[in-house]
Amino acid sequence: MMKISLSYNLSTAGFDLATPSGAQAFEKRIGEVAHAVCKEIGRQYPKSIPGDEECARDAAHRAMVQAHKLEKAAAQHSG
Repeated sequence: MMKISLSYNLSTAGFDLATPSGAQAFEKRIGEVAHAVCKEIGRQYPKSIPGDEECARDAAHRAMVQAHKLEKAAAQHSG
């Protein structure tokens, strides 16, 4: 079995992570990027496991750990 990964850097520019709406928009963007990355892996490697949807869920979940840290830091900095 071969492991394949793609990584993307997602900037927080344009997102006010200290606000609920900014954090929600950023998390939505994470989901969109995770889906795009996994779709690209699926396009390049059509028989890859897991499939696009499971890959995107897992990738977004892992990215949310870092996002929540950034959101918490932004909230503490603004308050």
